[in-house]
Amino acid sequence: MTNVREHVYEPFTEQSVLVYLEQKGLITDKEQVTCKEVGDGNLNYVFIVKDLQTDKSLVVKQALPYAKVVGESWPLSLDRARIERQALQEAAKYVPSLVPEVFDYDDDFAVTVMEDLSDHVILRKGLLEGNLYPHISAHVGIYLAENLFNASDEALGPIEKKKLARQFVNPDLCDITEKLVFTDPYQNAESNSYPENLQEAVESLWQDDRLIFEVAKLKKQFLTEGETLLHGDLHTGSVFVTEESTKVIDPEFAFYGPAGFDIGAFIANLTLNYIAQQERADESKRSEINTYLLETIEQTWAVFEKRYRELLLEKGFEERQRTGQYADYVLEKIWQDTLGFAGCKTIRRIIGLAHVEDIDGIEDDAGRLQAQQRAIETGRSLIFNRTVWRSPKSLTAYLKGLAK
Repeated sequence: MTNVREHVYEPFTEQSVLVYLEQKGLITDKEQVTCKEVGDGNLNYVFIVKDLQTDKSLVVKQALPYAKVVGESWPLSLDRARIERQALQEAAKYVPSLVPEVFDYDDDFAVTVMEDLSDHVILRKGLLEGNLYPHISAHVGIYLAENLFNASDEALGPIEKKKLARQFVNPDLCDITEKLVFTDPYQNAESNSYPENLQEAVESLWQDDRLIFEVAKLKKQFLTEGETLLHGDLHTGSVFVTEESTKVIDPEFAFYGPAGFDIGAFIANLTLNYIAQQERADESKRSEINTYLLETIEQTWAVFEKRYRELLLEKGFEERQRTGQYADYVLEKIWQDTLGFAGCKTIRRIIGLAHVEDIDGIEDDAGRLQAQQRAIETGRSLIFNRTVWRSPKSLTAYLKGLAK
């Protein structure tokens, strides 16, 4: 019998992952299960293991010591697997129905064994297929409110919050975000990736000193404002859905940062989908999709704001925090940060490394170029207007102006 060496990290194969699970007691007979590596991400292996007798399945996710998309020349800490697992466990304290259940883990092997979500689809894929999910805004809004509040100073007090924050120091993945979101798209960086016919728009952005200054301020916030525990990479590819269920996955970028970053990332991806749908959606369905996406943007914030306010007024650590005036102050800052970070995320997905299928998958060359240009301009507008647009309706009014 082949053994997986105890406490010695090695990347799994479809064969060795079954040996590991059998040794851990998570399967009883490796001859009666199937295993398939399905990961299409940039950083990890993902295996789906299915018991042929019971038809039950689970997912095994293992971090690699480098970025899979680049190779061993881009080393990464395996500790991100622990961070991801602990972030899921923290979220499960408050919103267990909105994250996959963690069954087991082994930090030496950088492995987490969790609930299989094969009956769900990735939200990005579902939206591109024209599917409309009625509970997304409610579910994501609650996920954001509960997690962003309950890991904050307002919920925990400064001592307990600092103790928790020590568990989520994530330098490798924060470095990726800092470079790919706030630095490289605004200069002639090697990691950038965009078509030649977008060069004029890109160079215009690089020469916009006012924009560069605003992005520098947002980067400083990202670097220095440890307000709460973030997912760190909350896009529509990090959300699995069915008609009734929503599961937020992949918080391996989790760290303590500004609360608006997660909300901004999610809204940016809805915005990119909206821009893309103007070129992708059948004309007969475009109006319905447009309305749905705009309502989802507005309602995600509305649900978040309502629940966050309730939590602050009910559970604020200090009495002075349990006031409407203080809640207004906190939420106004989060909203402004949401817009600014959404702008950076929107621009990064057009110019920087790792684009979105929403835009890149537009088949018509002219339509794709127009969507890319609109996305860059939308990113600019989000950044410049973050203190002017007082509510999501200002954003959705702007987006309506882009519709065909």
